[in-house]
Amino acid sequence: MINSRQNYLNAKRFSADLALEHIIPHNVCFYLIPPIVDLTIDEFEKLALERLKMLRLLEQVTAKNPKVSSDAWREAVLHDVNHEGLRTYAKLARGNVNDDVSKSARRRDYLSHFILRFAYCRSEELRRWFVAREMELFKLKFGGLTTRDVKDFLEVYELDYKPLTDEEKLDISEHLCASTMNITRLKVETQDFYAVHFTEVLNLVRDRKCFLKGGMAYITPEHFTHVIGKKHQQLIEDGLKGHLRLLPTLEIDERFSMLLKSIHTSYTGKNYTVAKTGSVPIESLDQLSKKSFALCMRNVHDTLRATHHLKHAGRMQYTLFLKAIGVTMEDALRFWREELTRGKIPIEKFEKEYAYNIRHNYGKEGSRVNYSPYSCMKVITTPIGPGETHGCPFKNLDPSSLRMKLTGYGLSALDADEVAGYAAKGHYQIACGKYYEVIHETKLEEGINHPNQYFELSQLTMEGKERPRQGNAPNQTARRNYNQTNSQSTQDSGSSYVADSSTLNGAEDMELWEIMESKDKEADVTISEATATVYDKKQLTPKQSKSTQEWEDDDFDMLEFNE
Repeated sequence: MINSRQNYLNAKRFSADLALEHIIPHNVCFYLIPPIVDLTIDEFEKLALERLKMLRLLEQVTAKNPKVSSDAWREAVLHDVNHEGLRTYAKLARGNVNDDVSKSARRRDYLSHFILRFAYCRSEELRRWFVAREMELFKLKFGGLTTRDVKDFLEVYELDYKPLTDEEKLDISEHLCASTMNITRLKVETQDFYAVHFTEVLNLVRDRKCFLKGGMAYITPEHFTHVIGKKHQQLIEDGLKGHLRLLPTLEIDERFSMLLKSIHTSYTGKNYTVAKTGSVPIESLDQLSKKSFALCMRNVHDTLRATHHLKHAGRMQYTLFLKAIGVTMEDALRFWREELTRGKIPIEKFEKEYAYNIRHNYGKEGSRVNYSPYSCMKVITTPIGPGETHGCPFKNLDPSSLRMKLTGYGLSALDADEVAGYAAKGHYQIACGKYYEVIHETKLEEGINHPNQYFELSQLTMEGKERPRQGNAPNQTARRNYNQTNSQSTQDSGSSYVADSSTLNGAEDMELWEIMESKDKEADVTISEATATVYDKKQLTPKQSKSTQEWEDDDFDMLEFNE
């Protein structure tokens, strides 16, 4: 009976996958028909986080290279895609090939798009972000197509566009050279031109950047990408509206509701939950904070040193960070005891209340959860109240205060203006990356997604530049031992998609908040609930077999021409 049932389920899965393969016959696709397939919760989450990681990568590269579709932009994206191990999207960005690997990549791409539609349809801000990123992904994939691939794409989706024949180009070659920007006679002969109705490229017509005849505009492949992109964007926007109408029905299942609400703030990088085996002595924190702490952690550290006090949200954020860089629980207790008792906290109160909270952060009290340090998204989205200094300074400080802090930390006025400029546009993680580059006088090869990632990169950079010498500082030996251990630990970074457990462990997280709020009488603000809750790892349907291929500036109008 069991075998019969499994055979039935396998046959059903095979049928669904075959149907899915039929509706996505090309590496570049319009997401027209919602897929009907069976997925477990694990598969659902993994696909969502994989695509989210790709979209965030596109956002970071585009902030630095605003001219989407340019060679520099494409090269930067592909470099980061390969560095992050995003094999699905690396495959789809290299033209159209009908092999098994491509078919598996298409499946992951198609399913993950529809999953994220449910996560990003719920507000105008989320929809704008999602559409902008999806358009960047479309242009990345479309830009990798050969002439033959484009022809196949047009045939698959029955789009009535064809490149001009050699005879047609020859007849109007003089006009094409005179009317098209940066086009020589040689380019006219060697590249395709497309005839589209002038209403589809009004920007080009307005700016007189194309040849117009008989109501038809003759455009280059670069501009033709924008024509197809318009259709793609409209389909996505209409699809998001449809998903929004379906959302109340889907969210009846609490597992979906919590998962979808937490996706946008989920962490998609390396897991820093487990503390390093090396030990970072607390005596070295002042020195480390000047270069190896991201601005958020440096700000909290400096505030603690200056005032000998932090409110409970700041203490939790900073304690989890210290735990993950290798500060032992015993050292953390000593560090906080020394600092807080220098202020207004009596030693008896510390031992009775604050010490318990620290042990709880280390998973030694209460529900004994091994809490994750806050990712950038968690730091950015955590609310702050009066008198609190946690959170992201790039978001929370006004431009003048941010510039003053940056120059106080040794940045030149020019560098401070550049960093603050990114922050003013809402690119907080890009600003953090630029801050890293200035502080370390080096080029950052990846985006900053986690304060502990910042610390790890800083340690590796300094180890490569400045090998510790004997007698430099009292704690240099301990720091050298930590660096060696930390170097080895970075080799397993891979491309795992680990959600931030400080976000997902909602029930236990709330337990800790309640303990801290009840004991910390000076806190005068209410901390919002954690952004997500633990969801049951049950399946949507009876468990199915895995896929045959496993892969280990402001928002702007993407349809504007980037001349």
